[in-house]
Amino acid sequence: MAAAGHGSPSSSLPRRDPPRPPRDGYGVYVYPNSFFRYEGEWKGGKKHGYGRLVDRDGQAYWGWFHDNQRHGQGHMVFRNGDEYEGDWVRDQRQGHGVLRCADGSTYEGQWHGDVFSGLGRMTLCSGAVYRGMWINGHPAAQARRIVILGPEVMDVAQGSSFDLNVQLQQDSGEVAESEDGRVLKISAGVRYVQLPAYSEVSFFKVDKDNPETPFQTPFGFECIAYPLWSPKSGALEPRAALESARGDPLLPGGDREPAAASDTSRGQRDIPGGPPGEARGCEPHCPKDCRRVEQGCARFSDVCLGPPPPGYSPVLFLDDPREKAGGRPRGGLGPGRTPTTQDPPGGSRPDGAATAEPAAAAFPGEYVVMIRDVTDPPFLGHVLPTAFKHLRVSGKGTDRQPPIPGEGPESLS
Repeated sequence: MAAAGHGSPSSSLPRRDPPRPPRDGYGVYVYPNSFFRYEGEWKGGKKHGYGRLVDRDGQAYWGWFHDNQRHGQGHMVFRNGDEYEGDWVRDQRQGHGVLRCADGSTYEGQWHGDVFSGLGRMTLCSGAVYRGMWINGHPAAQARRIVILGPEVMDVAQGSSFDLNVQLQQDSGEVAESEDGRVLKISAGVRYVQLPAYSEVSFFKVDKDNPETPFQTPFGFECIAYPLWSPKSGALEPRAALESARGDPLLPGGDREPAAASDTSRGQRDIPGGPPGEARGCEPHCPKDCRRVEQGCARFSDVCLGPPPPGYSPVLFLDDPREKAGGRPRGGLGPGRTPTTQDPPGGSRPDGAATAEPAAAAFPGEYVVMIRDVTDPPFLGHVLPTAFKHLRVSGKGTDRQPPIPGEGPESLS
């Protein structure tokens, strides 16, 4: 009869305990049921002193440990390619450190509780820079809106250029001086008008082959894309400018904003030094119709509205139908006036009258200029809302402002 306790043969084999980490001094230990391998100093069976901890996915830490936790100076490479070098306290980044992201962005400054906290500088691969205070991982003085300085309505003489001063402002209204490098793009539109008496008449009558979708402005009227153009700077021709406008990406919220070339290439300069991301193949780009922000400010100089592009037929209004036979139409938009479409440049009139000269500048009327945040990628994932400025162009050599559709006397004598 078999003695009690004599079961299967395996029960008689000696039992093996899992390997234990070294007690003190230098040693190597592979953690069971995990991918981690530690090589370094030990104290009382715990990681303590200088060592290196790696896993099979390439994540690694080398630096100082205390009581099994990363503590002191250390260098960490994360699975996504980001790298951190700096201070650690009880397994969290705390103190001063540098984070180099896989996309080329960097942060150097203070940390607390594993997030940015205190004074620090972040340079993104887009070229945008924030330097200043951080609270719980967020910049304390981040820009929230774009503001175009100047009067509510800018008055510009026909054919004249103008300057735009732009600020990035915080919620408090203060200038976001801590920000550099955001890319701001300028574009323009012309008021789209449809009068009840002439259902197919607008300020600009657009050819069927060049459809334009009106977009809403904060001034209570709609606009269609219009080119900003100056031959002196070698900017886009009107046709190319409009094609560029139509090709712009959708705005947040699903609204399309037209953009066009402008005379903004003079005086443009890149942010000195550039972000570390350039070494990894990420080069910030700033097109001719854009400006980079410096200390929360930007300036667009010598901006000029171009002549009407091909496909845009300006609709002028006469004070009296009899003025048609008297030569070139005069006057601006207003109720009670007779509409007439200007002949295209180089065309001929069927009644044998003189051919109209090509337009050399924008016609008197109402326009808008828009400044849009096109920083790519967006600064910390946040795109600033587009800023609008109402622009009113008066006739060349006159001080009279163009009438606004729907206002004024019902008829002129």
